[in-house]
Amino acid sequence: MPVTRLYTIVLLLLVAPLCSAETLRVAVASNFKTTLEAVVEEFEANSEHRVIIASGSTGKHYAQIRNGAPFDLFFAADARRPRLLEQQGHSVADSRFTYAIGKLVLWSPQPGYVDDKGQVLETGTFRRLAMANPRLAPYGLAAKQVLQQRGLYERLQSRLVRGENIAQTFQFVATGNAQLGFVALSQLHASGLARQGSLWTLPESLYDPIEQQAVMLNDTPAARAFLTYIKSEPAGRILRRFGYATPSQEGQ
Repeated sequence: MPVTRLYTIVLLLLVAPLCSAETLRVAVASNFKTTLEAVVEEFEANSEHRVIIASGSTGKHYAQIRNGAPFDLFFAADARRPRLLEQQGHSVADSRFTYAIGKLVLWSPQPGYVDDKGQVLETGTFRRLAMANPRLAPYGLAAKQVLQQRGLYERLQSRLVRGENIAQTFQFVATGNAQLGFVALSQLHASGLARQGSLWTLPESLYDPIEQQAVMLNDTPAARAFLTYIKSEPAGRILRRFGYATPSQEGQ
């Protein structure tokens, strides 16, 4: 038996509650959906608990939770919304933590189209540039900050197409409805497109860190077990494989 698998089994046995299996309802930001599914697959393989995932924009999930949506955990694409839920009394006290740091890229399916300095934004003849709605999606806010830093946000307004979330934004580009777009690096890894097309990995100096936080909304044995697992090194390896930095990695 591989050491990683053995470590995971031992970890889950240690955190497994002495009670019947539960169904865990998790709200997750669109950019983290595929990664979370991989984490859930490993968790469920060694646990009696089952996980139901609902993905969407961080802003919409935040509004749903404030209005009483029955989620147990919330994995956001920013730190602001989990912090607000904590301040408003909608979450379990002291449960908020950073689970990943996202990375923004400018990507086109066309090889050689996006250069490694992002000059295509100023010189390109593209008709449509995709980005997530900055009011709803943290990756959209990061994209807006990049364009503002380059003095291009107002100039490119007529060519911007905004997705409700980063998943829809990625689809705009992948299907050719936009020639290029600001997407999450994790999406390219999840779709197998990280080595296809062309991309510019945005310098972190151009946008505020995409610190992705989670918070417990309903204190249950299943929720505690899952949070213990996702903070573990086996889960951290999954996150890094999908293109995220993890808090332990950032601290090195």
